[in-house]
Amino acid sequence: MIIRMTVVMLAAFTAASAQDQPPPAGKEPVQPKADVAAVAQADNVFGCELYARLKGQAGNLFFSPASIHTALAMTYAGAAGRTADQMAGALHFKLPADRLHKAFGLLTNELNNPPKQGTDPAYQLVVANALWLQKGYPFKESFTRLVKDSYSAGLNEVDYAAPEPARKTINDWLEKATGDKITDLIPPGVLNELTRLVLTNAVYFKSDWAAPFSKQKTKDGPFQLGEGNTVNVPLMTQWTHVGYMETKDFQLADLPYKANELSMTVLLPRKADGLKALEDKLSAKALAQWIGKAKVTYVDLTVPRFKFTSQFGLKEPLSQLGMVDAFDPRRANFSGMTTMEKLFISAVLHNAFVAVDEEGTEAAAATAVTVTALAVPEEPKIVFRADRPFLFLIRHRPTGAVLFLGRLANPGA
Repeated sequence: MIIRMTVVMLAAFTAASAQDQPPPAGKEPVQPKADVAAVAQADNVFGCELYARLKGQAGNLFFSPASIHTALAMTYAGAAGRTADQMAGALHFKLPADRLHKAFGLLTNELNNPPKQGTDPAYQLVVANALWLQKGYPFKESFTRLVKDSYSAGLNEVDYAAPEPARKTINDWLEKATGDKITDLIPPGVLNELTRLVLTNAVYFKSDWAAPFSKQKTKDGPFQLGEGNTVNVPLMTQWTHVGYMETKDFQLADLPYKANELSMTVLLPRKADGLKALEDKLSAKALAQWIGKAKVTYVDLTVPRFKFTSQFGLKEPLSQLGMVDAFDPRRANFSGMTTMEKLFISAVLHNAFVAVDEEGTEAAAATAVTVTALAVPEEPKIVFRADRPFLFLIRHRPTGAVLFLGRLANPGA
């Protein structure tokens, strides 16, 4: 008998199946701060590798490595055997599982507690997790407790024998958790009477720039498309201090948000057709090196105003990264969740939204994983004019975690 368990995640992390594995003998546990840094680094490596699998599609591209990574981490909590080993490899999990899940929890807590400016948070950043369990189904308490305790995931019961009401309930939660930006993540037909579980994680971010652009200075201007054409779009401009570095092939500008804890990093090729070459160089190691070389510089800054949504099915790219057995009905091993039936992942869905304007940025992302069972001073000298396709990312400076990653190929699309 084939039974379906659907796992829906918005900014979720997957946990390891070897959750009782102790730290290596003779070694002291690593400090929590170092473990959080290890999780953030794994997120960044995974994000860059996933970008390499997604970049072949045409047009604009935007996703949340943190959302997908977190969602799969919660799923990994119920994996075992070779399935768990493959997931750990694809997700770059190096820590023992007990420390891994605690580190995810610490990172989530840090992200969910922005600094205050006066009595109000300096920006809005929310990471939310939830489990949607088939009513009365015998999930292992060790699995549900781990996900609840480490990921602050709410436990909710629904009846997948009535899939449409269950789908609406979960989609409504996702929509609310993303500030109404991600709607209908789970399409009709994904859930049915064989569904056993949906894991959801949502990431929502909204912040003003540390130095907002003046709307009066925004003017329509040409944006060079990679194929040689141009499109007229609103270009925001100002002279301001940003982190800056350059090479012969590209410029990098790091634009801080209020409180300077998060920033948008823009990587701008020198040539209009230089995006592909820059994408080919992108890696977590290269990104860290480039950002590490950035120095605060007074810059004549121009970037387009833009807004778009991206959505993906991630089963194929995740399989390419080594997560093969998890999608195979015969080989998948999620016995850490339940021993009643054999479960496998049938789909991973992701949707992300971004809007950038003079005041700041709003971004949201959602991931769905379905598991099926068998059964000022002088004029600046630096000009940074983003009037051609570029890479951009939003990162949490204290931990280095890349929350969102993408490219702008055409702001007028």
